[in-house]
Amino acid sequence: MMNVLITEDDPLHRSYLRDAITHALPELDHIYEADDGDVAIELVSAHQIDSVVMDLQMKRTNGVEAAREIWRFAPETRILFWSNYSGEAYVRGVSRIVPKGAVYGYLIKSASEESLELAVRGVFLQDQCIVDREVRGIQLRTENVLEGLTDAEYEVLYDIALGMTDSSIAAMRNMSTRGVQSRLKHLYDKLVIEGKETEQGMAPLYNSRTRAVAVALSRGLLNIEGLAARQVELDLWLEKTP
Repeated sequence: MMNVLITEDDPLHRSYLRDAITHALPELDHIYEADDGDVAIELVSAHQIDSVVMDLQMKRTNGVEAAREIWRFAPETRILFWSNYSGEAYVRGVSRIVPKGAVYGYLIKSASEESLELAVRGVFLQDQCIVDREVRGIQLRTENVLEGLTDAEYEVLYDIALGMTDSSIAAMRNMSTRGVQSRLKHLYDKLVIEGKETEQGMAPLYNSRTRAVAVALSRGLLNIEGLAARQVELDLWLEKTP
């Protein structure tokens, strides 16, 4: 028995996926549909669904959160992420939740219908991990210890994007101010943030923190979902702080 779940909040995209999957998988028994990550979790837990096409950005529970929960109770589930986004924040978010040995794929929505059908068969029938070329390039960069950000550096990037000072970051992360500054130094080095000065030896041309956030945004290292989640974390900490 082969059951596939389409998780996509756009009705037109769901219809397109249904047609492509039906054509790609003549072996298919049933297609389920969900317009939100929470619904997807409920369907996978209630039915024998072994394969999921998962949109990443949805209005309520996003694809990363839904996939993490599905893999928690059904780690053998094959998931093909299908997204408009190939930014580093999205790619990193997916890479961090994939269980060891899990079969998954990551395809950009602009890919051809033929590519989509090949990815569906490759991931769902042949247990192949199929990742879009553009996405794979970003994966390799994030995995490179000299270029990719560590979890600590990624954490402090979001902290400064929220406008936090060195002392407030230190207090929330239970570390010294010097430790925060060390993380920032490593972050600036990897983002190639230099304190350039004018020929007259005047002050730096830009603020390193602001410049780091700007570079991170241009590279797709930050996204609105991540910022919203970190803001919630910050608000909870502030509530507990006397």
